[in-house]
Order: sequence, then structure tokens, then C-alpha cells
Amino acid sequence: MSAPVSAVSAPSTVTVTVTARRPLTARVDEFRLEPAAPGVLPGWTPGAHLDVTVPGGGAGEALVRQYSLCSDPADRSGYTIAVDRAADSRGGSTALHELATVGTPLQVGEPRNHFPLTRALNYVFVAGGIGVTPMIALAAQVARSDRPWRMLCLARTTDAMPYLPELRSTFGGAVSFHGSSGGRVDLAAELADLPRGTAVYVCGPGTLADDVAAAVADQPAVDVFTEQFTAPDTSGETTSFDVSLASSGETFTVPSDASVLSVLEDHGRLVASSCREGMCGTCEVEVVSGEVDHRDAVLTPEERAENESMMVCVSRCFSGRLVLDL
Repeated sequence: MSAPVSAVSAPSTVTVTVTARRPLTARVDEFRLEPAAPGVLPGWTPGAHLDVTVPGGGAGEALVRQYSLCSDPADRSGYTIAVDRAADSRGGSTALHELATVGTPLQVGEPRNHFPLTRALNYVFVAGGIGVTPMIALAAQVARSDRPWRMLCLARTTDAMPYLPELRSTFGGAVSFHGSSGGRVDLAAELADLPRGTAVYVCGPGTLADDVAAAVADQPAVDVFTEQFTAPDTSGETTSFDVSLASSGETFTVPSDASVLSVLEDHGRLVASSCREGMCGTCEVEVVSGEVDHRDAVLTPEERAENESMMVCVSRCFSGRLVLDL
């Protein structure tokens, strides 16, 4: 008799309808999503993102992509997302721009938050282009408190910066724009001598997070929190290793060209997953033993050092064998 299938329930989804759409820049459009059936949508907190199932993406197959929520968390009548049709789109964003018109139904998951606001004495938000989307609700939450804060908006020109007019109108001088058409922004100068207890939130394309971390590296009393909109680089050296299931003792070999997730699925052990690129955190599994080679964009450096969980869609193993709480 075959072994029973170990299944993990997939995140629940809800059907929404695109009720409004407007351009923010030449590449970025805003989409308003409201429930297809009467009622309110699941709540969310500033910094949260939404899993959106995009029909017809890629080679005609449905894709799941993550987009930050950029409306008011108190408004549960709908969600607002902004989508950048980037030249290097992997299919999802392009499909939304081409297929999601007013009236289009979409499946979305419940909001999840890997970029929540932490307690700090001072805040700096560094938003690179479309990376401004999670910052809107985060900044609004801080603005309602007595904590000092400011936001740096980075883009090539003002016309390429989503929501810049709205941010300036709402927050005034707390928001500054830094164009890169004449060269790279001097982040070291902009982030010099930050007060002790400052939390720096960074979201944007390319190496922005690394550039900010380098700019404040000599300020140990400053914490940096990052969110990425591009999949992490998983092209590093890969070798085969074994993965064991704590509940049954079964052991499977993960070849160098396969992921833990795909091997588990091949053996009928189903783990909830979504992006399969180390971006969303859906496939996080607890680690019983073994040293993880973390390759995701979800866990913080501190969480990686704790070695208590891993994203099985991209992360691998340094120690030759992992035991997972499955």
C-alpha cells in the first residue's frame, strides 16, 4: 500500500472584479479590485501584499504574482494595487496590463505581510519607482503617530515616479524626490548621521536594498528592512542533498537541478506554494535539523541565522541533509 499523501492546505482565495483602472506613469497602472459577491474583503496591515492569479500569463498558463497593497487598510470594500509593466516582466505584469480591463474577474489570496512596520524612534522610507507602493500605507501609519519620518522617492524623472503628486499633497515636506537622470543618487549623503533607533524601509528594483545597506553600514544603531519586487538570484552553485521528513523518516534526494518543493511534489507530499520564486513566503517549512542555504527574498538576516525555517521553492542545503517538520 502506498504511503498517505501529506497535504498542506493552499491559501484561500476570493474572486474580485476590476472596477477601475487608471495610468499613474507611462509604465504603471493602478487597479481597483472589489469583491465579486456582496461583502467585505479580508483585512490587511500596512506593508502587506496580495497574491493575484493572472490568467493567460507566460505561455498561456495562469501565474501567481505578488503586488503590494497601496490603499487604506481601513477600507475593506476593495483592494488597490499598482502594476509596473517592466521590460523584463516574467509574464504576470504584462498579462495584467493587456487582459485586466474594468469588469475582469480575478482570483486573489488573503493579504500577507512580510514587510510590517516595526517600533522605532525615527523612520526613513526609501522608495525606488514602483517600490513606493507598500510605503504609502506604512508612511500613513507613522504620520498618525508622533514619530519623525521622511520618505525618499527615487526614479529617473518625476513623471516616472508613481503616486508622487498624491504623496506630496498628503505629506508635504516629509516627501522628497531624487531623480537619477543625471546620475546615481548619493544615498550615503542622504542617509548620513541618522538618529539612533532609526528604521530604514527600502523597496525598489535592482540593487537599491544593497546600496542602502552599504550607505548605513557604519551606523550600527540603524535597522534596515527590505522588500524586493524582483525574484532573488538563485543561480549560485548547486549540489544534490537529502531531505528527510520528521513525521515518517522518509528520505528523498534533491538533485542539483531540482528544488525541495518539486521533489516533495514528485513523491506526493504537497506543500502549499504560490510564486515558486522565493518571493511570497507561502512555502515556508520549519527546519528540524541541517544547515539551510537560504536563497529567498522573504526571511530577514536574523531569521536566516536562526535556521528555523526555509522556503522550499528555492532554498537549498549546506550540510548535505535537511530534516523538515513535515
